[in-house]
Amino acid sequence: MPEATMENVLTRLETLVREMNKSEAEVLALAFRTGVRQLWRERVLGHYLRGEISRDEAIKAVGIDWVEVAERQHRAMMEDLAWALGK
Repeated sequence: MPEATMENVLTRLETLVREMNKSEAEVLALAFRTGVRQLWRERVLGHYLRGEISRDEAIKAVGIDWVEVAERQHRAMMEDLAWALGK
């Protein structure tokens, strides 16, 4: 994905405002909430994958679908790493 320059961000914001038929403030508020939710999810899943919280705690925090996605991605990454190291 190309770097999000200020010009790109402004262009994307204008497009979202137009296509969603919402004010700039509403789109920015939605973007902020969405970003915080994603950061929180990544934090929780990171804690889970490092063994710092239980699977049940992770499921309660972000839902089973996200936990299963993280588990599949982690498993695939570990398989790729093992293959790259020739194990």
